[in-house]
Amino acid sequence: MLRITELRLPLDHPEAALRSAILERLGVSDAELLNHTVFRRGYDARKKAAVVLTYTIDCEVTDEAAVLARHTGDAQLRPAPDTRYRLLAHAPADFYAEERPRPLVIGFGPCGLFAALILAQMGLRPIVLERGKAVRERTQDTWGLWRRSELNPESNVQFGEGGAGTFSDGKLYSQISDRRHLTRKVLTEFVKAGAPEEILFVSKPHIGTFRLVSMIEKMRAEIEALGGEVRFQQRVDDLVVEDGHLRGAVLASGETLRADHAVIALGHSARDSFGMLQRRGVYLEAKPFSIGFRVEHPQGLVDRARFGPNAGHPILGAADYKLVHHARNGRSVYSFCMCPGGTVVAATSEPERVVTNGMSQYSRNERNANAGIVVGLMPDDYRQGSYEGPVNPLDGIAFQRFWESRAYELGGGGYIAPGQLVGDFVKGQRSSAFGDVQPSYKPGVHLTDLALPGRGSLPDYALAAIREALPAFERQIKGFSMPDAVLTGVETRTSSPLRVTRGRDYQSLNVRGLYPAGEGAGYAGGIMSAGVDGIEVAEALATQLLGLSFVDSKDTV
Repeated sequence: MLRITELRLPLDHPEAALRSAILERLGVSDAELLNHTVFRRGYDARKKAAVVLTYTIDCEVTDEAAVLARHTGDAQLRPAPDTRYRLLAHAPADFYAEERPRPLVIGFGPCGLFAALILAQMGLRPIVLERGKAVRERTQDTWGLWRRSELNPESNVQFGEGGAGTFSDGKLYSQISDRRHLTRKVLTEFVKAGAPEEILFVSKPHIGTFRLVSMIEKMRAEIEALGGEVRFQQRVDDLVVEDGHLRGAVLASGETLRADHAVIALGHSARDSFGMLQRRGVYLEAKPFSIGFRVEHPQGLVDRARFGPNAGHPILGAADYKLVHHARNGRSVYSFCMCPGGTVVAATSEPERVVTNGMSQYSRNERNANAGIVVGLMPDDYRQGSYEGPVNPLDGIAFQRFWESRAYELGGGGYIAPGQLVGDFVKGQRSSAFGDVQPSYKPGVHLTDLALPGRGSLPDYALAAIREALPAFERQIKGFSMPDAVLTGVETRTSSPLRVTRGRDYQSLNVRGLYPAGEGAGYAGGIMSAGVDGIEVAEALATQLLGLSFVDSKDTV
């Protein structure tokens, strides 16, 4: 099998043009090209009037050696890599005959989902403990906050089957290094569970919330069919640690489960669980994260800015963007989790706090585009008190809570979010009425001054950096600083504020048998990277449990 990269064709090329371009590129006759498949299709929109599609093609020819010999030194024509996933091992049928404890997976977001799936496919029958509810019940609770301002602290955007990624844009791409093609395993499992096959080849695949719900249910059913067990509303309140080794988990119900191995895939908002880990002595460290607002523009404005006369083309879909600005005060401001044709959603998990996030459906056909506009923080920015030495890992949580509570107050209660028009924010004046852009956040947005002296919605340095960045982004997206665009506060949970540090064997530095994983542990950011991390952690756990020689997957190709 051969792989061609950077095969370029016009946006509206006829279907037959692709095969013709492959034949010309390889220098073979039609009879010599046995088959071809599209591995990746992207686009180049730098010239808006002449958008070009870029293909990566896998193809089979009658004489592969001859074609490669004719194209020696051609970096865009190589043997196709083997992207198939292979399980490291499989437990023998009598593995649990001596009633050895089964591995636990704590948390059932994307990371926990794939960790449990891989363990189940290896015959290791994991027990999954998820503090929230099954995905359909959880969806009803989440709508309760959005429609009726009723928060369930154990079942919401952050907690429940599928994790925070369920209520997002469902983005399935990442910038992680992936020499083993584990992202392909994630995509393949999603397609098997009902995702559209196009996610296997489009350059920026996404699914959307509604499709994720049924897919997660099917993947849970496979885990259970393979001998795994998924328990909902099972919050882990403590760990049993003896002589530096994990020996069990204590549930909120009082039940203690014996366990020598556990993947801890908590998600970035399991604040009480992080406190428990610190009390239990698990090694934690503070890490950078970001805070800011959500900004909304008409999706058509973004489409025109990115695609010019090709805006609205069905292959291109709703346009996205990625922006960065380095402010004069030394802060970096950047767009985060951009959701084309989506909505801003209430994402709090704690009473009387306001948190925003973004979400899109598969169709991406809502009126507005939204994105986080956030400012990077370092641990010393959120250090609590005047003590010296390393920053307490829990200080970032206290910092987040402060600004989330401030947002609740500025919104006037009832989980209404504070907001301001971009034009007024840049000028430093309070907003009094919405213009052409109507905010999508529910339960609602209360217009105010997000930078009110002494009662600002973010630290002064963050407000100053964002105020400088918004007009600067205009140079990249025409209309970005339009006066009627809406800022909604606050976005505080861009990533975990701490890291549950692990070694090269994926185990906690000081608790053997404990495998920190995913976003909450500080090792992923988004559905795809969390899923890949779940696979790698499951492999490391299985290697130890089955007595195999450990090889760091990052050292292998």
